[in-house]
Amino acid sequence: MNLKIALAQTPFIVGDIAANSQQIIATAQYAKQQLHADLIVFPELTVTGYPAEDLLLRTDFITQANNAIYEIAQAITDIAILIGYPEHDGNKLYNSAVVLHHGAIVANYRKQALPNYGVFDEQRYFAAGEQVCLFELNGAWFGITICEDVWQTQIVTQNKQAGADILLTLNASPFHAGKMQQREHIVCEQAKMTQLPIVYVNQIGGQDELVFDGSSFVVNQQGEIVFRAKEFASQLSVVEFIDGAPVLTEIAPSYNEISSDYQALVLGIKDYVTKNGFQGAILGLSGGVDSALVLALAVDALGADKVEAVLMPSRYTQAMSIEDAELEANALGVNYHIIPIEPAVNAFTQMLAAVFAGTKKDATEENIQARCRGVLLMAMSNKQGKILLTTGNKSEMSVGYATLYGDMAGGFAPIKDVSKLLVYKLAQYRNSLSAVIPERVITRPPSAELAPDQVDEDSLPPYDQLDAILERYIERDQTAQDIIAAGFSPAHVQRAISLVDRNEYKRRQSPPGIKITPRSFGRDRRYPITSGYRGV
Repeated sequence: MNLKIALAQTPFIVGDIAANSQQIIATAQYAKQQLHADLIVFPELTVTGYPAEDLLLRTDFITQANNAIYEIAQAITDIAILIGYPEHDGNKLYNSAVVLHHGAIVANYRKQALPNYGVFDEQRYFAAGEQVCLFELNGAWFGITICEDVWQTQIVTQNKQAGADILLTLNASPFHAGKMQQREHIVCEQAKMTQLPIVYVNQIGGQDELVFDGSSFVVNQQGEIVFRAKEFASQLSVVEFIDGAPVLTEIAPSYNEISSDYQALVLGIKDYVTKNGFQGAILGLSGGVDSALVLALAVDALGADKVEAVLMPSRYTQAMSIEDAELEANALGVNYHIIPIEPAVNAFTQMLAAVFAGTKKDATEENIQARCRGVLLMAMSNKQGKILLTTGNKSEMSVGYATLYGDMAGGFAPIKDVSKLLVYKLAQYRNSLSAVIPERVITRPPSAELAPDQVDEDSLPPYDQLDAILERYIERDQTAQDIIAAGFSPAHVQRAISLVDRNEYKRRQSPPGIKITPRSFGRDRRYPITSGYRGV
């Protein structure tokens, strides 16, 4: 029993069924004609792209997806194809995988384990399947699982007991730090337990907040990885099976935690900008580390010719901030402009003078500066068809240390799920590839520069303590008492948590951003805006 299985770690566009179908056909033809594969395996819900969200509630969309299966079957007859699609049956919808061969459907499997946690909402759309599904090819019997199924020992065991020789699993497993290692560990343990080789094919590409890292792999009966595709890259690969066992082939090296985060951010920016038809990206470059990192990420994602930076100094902007921003823009080869905001700030101050008479200066005047910058950037974005990237990090978004309609104005927030301390690590990593961020940007105390001699620690706990408190409260749901018991300052804990609780309304108005942690803001963490709950 010898055969070759192709793993299609290739990108698909959510909602574009016609284009996805044509890509499936072209990829399958190439796999047969050039790679001599007997079977090609695509990711979960290939036909519609994943996640299609409430498109799955549209009957016209589902009809088109189901019709596409028959069109693909008729177009490809000389290679077996395993693809994911939303199967409509009566009044139920299933997350299914279909085997096409010789112009016909030879097997159809319905996903049994429907995740409904974190970013997953599958029980909103799908009914659960109830049984395993096997098919035969070249003398081998194949079992099928879809994503969450392969994490369930009972489902994997059922495939073994039903007579499977090889297990195929279609996946749309999004990235977060450490996720690849977690997947491989689980699948290796399942293979070792059942003595089944497992072929794991994962989606690649950015989709709104999610990034799918690919990292498809094959495990032998002993639970050893014999093939791994590249992370964050499209790849069509073939693994040969001889006498039912996969042959050791390419094992792509994996990134470390920091470099994988960086690559995920680059891919997320690239696909968000290009898939949504923007001409490029624009951002405000302040001379601080956050905007410096976003500029480097944008250039790596899109190319220097597609990225534009705007320096918008005020009376409080230090000379070294302008100098460092220009140094980075020149190092990365991007076009940049210097537009002082003082005329706009003065105009607004004069317009509001009568209304503000008798009041003291406070954050209002600081916010006017940030909002003047937002207006300038959005005007340039509109005029040029480039998306405005915001530069706020997760620490700031957590505690509301940002200005609505000011530095929060924009279309996409690349580092929204990146803590301040991780921003520094990513900046240092990028400089290890080529020095583009001035060292002073990384070492100087962070400041919004909206008031004289302002630094972030005037308003916030030190970031080495703040980030640890936020990680425990936001990502691990620890209580204030738990965090204080772990050795953190009660004052810092109470300050941080009260800011998190008060600023849900701000976070809801922030642009979407790339998920790189196990729990990001958005679909991962859904808190009410109007709420009497307080963590302290």
